[in-house]
Amino acid sequence: MTVRDALNSAMEEEMLRDDTVFILGEEVARYNGAYKVTRGLLDKFGERRVIDTPITEAGFTGLAVGAALSGLRPICEFMTFNFAMQSIDHIINSGAKTHYMSGGNVPCPVVFRGPNGAAAGVAAQHSQDYSAWYGQIPGLKVISPWSVEDCRGLLKAAIRDPNPVVFLENEMLYGTSFPVTPEILSEDFVLPIGKAKIERQGKDMTLVSHTLGLTHCMNAAEQLSKDEGIECEVINLRSIRPLDIKTIIESVKKTSHCVTVEAGFPAFGVGSEILAQLCESEARDYLDEFPERVTGADVPTPYAANLEALSFPDANIIKKVVKRNLYRS
Repeated sequence: MTVRDALNSAMEEEMLRDDTVFILGEEVARYNGAYKVTRGLLDKFGERRVIDTPITEAGFTGLAVGAALSGLRPICEFMTFNFAMQSIDHIINSGAKTHYMSGGNVPCPVVFRGPNGAAAGVAAQHSQDYSAWYGQIPGLKVISPWSVEDCRGLLKAAIRDPNPVVFLENEMLYGTSFPVTPEILSEDFVLPIGKAKIERQGKDMTLVSHTLGLTHCMNAAEQLSKDEGIECEVINLRSIRPLDIKTIIESVKKTSHCVTVEAGFPAFGVGSEILAQLCESEARDYLDEFPERVTGADVPTPYAANLEALSFPDANIIKKVVKRNLYRS
């Protein structure tokens, strides 16, 4: 199953299960979604539950938050999370804070979803990774899925959650296929928010990443195993907030080394937070070397293809950092 179809099926099943769930956003209905993630849902559920909006992110995001505060469960799609900058006040000041400020009396069950981070050739204003931005905010849950399993299980969990959830997909993964099991395809399949997954067992190095970075980590781990005899344990964060630091610590106790991988900017990033928590925890007594970060470049993303390729991590960069951290370079 592709990631695109996993997201589509998760929304369809939740809309069938709960008639308070509806979708709104630009081109989600008649055009079947800018990336065809909402394909076919208008035909199945009609215009009252699959709603095309004007090009006004601040407007339809405010509408989604208001609907959630009124007892509905909206899924608010952004054509790209770069456009959500227009509506960040609604997401944070209204969505994330109302439950707390109301003394727990007013939940806000809304999902903000869409592609996050860089695609290909879309330049600086369309290539930002918002994982760290939203991950800092109390009251939000922030999910960054990689596989079909992640997308189905975590999107269903996000829709059912009483809190606002930011669901950061990756455009480059929409067409990627992953193997599935009958359990994953079950309508009852739901994953817990805030629990990481060990995608590959290893004893020499802990690699921690999320979304597209997992693909590069898995490729790097296979190449390091084949060429260098280095066995990397690869952790799929799945959730940025809450962060499953416990799984990372237990892995570091085994490997004594850690490298984080992300496409976001290096300053104040997800990797920075993981490294800080490792150094503040019992894991510091098990580290044989300082943990390291692999990140995107500290520049606005270039439009030129050759420069864009140099701005984001790949398997070769990850291998180089892993070998350096293990004194193998």
